[in-house]
Amino acid sequence: MFSRMIDDLKDSTGTAVRLTSLAAAAAFALLIATSFLCAALFVFVLQKYGPVEACLAGAGVFFVVMLIAAVCYRVHQNKVRARAEEAAREAARSAKSAASNMLADPMLLAAGLQLVRAIGVKKLIPILAIGGLALGFMMSRGASATSDEAEAEAPAE
Repeated sequence: MFSRMIDDLKDSTGTAVRLTSLAAAAAFALLIATSFLCAALFVFVLQKYGPVEACLAGAGVFFVVMLIAAVCYRVHQNKVRARAEEAAREAARSAKSAASNMLADPMLLAAGLQLVRAIGVKKLIPILAIGGLALGFMMSRGASATSDEAEAEAPAE
């Protein structure tokens, strides 16, 4: 179980490093290209209209570049959030199926019956009641945390 988690961590870390280095190289190339385009635009506007208009044109170019970068960042964040939500749903589904499979195991039922025989029904009833209360609190706490997250992510109207 831990080796799978470590392998997943290694894979995700390697992927993140590769993607980050590619993004850094692309960003550097974009910076150089944008710089030359801005210099050419500045010189052209300076010769044709004057220094104030040239500075405003340069500011406009950098504003457009900033808007493009912000949109790309937001799209990436939405994709990451959607993948995380899908992974959480899949984990919840697999946990539910694992719990139902565990309760259907005949060895577990036999062990439970032996435990009841060893401890006795009169002593086991209060223990089961306390365990049931604790499980109920944990389930209600998990449900309220999930509903709080859903309310926080819901857009305000």
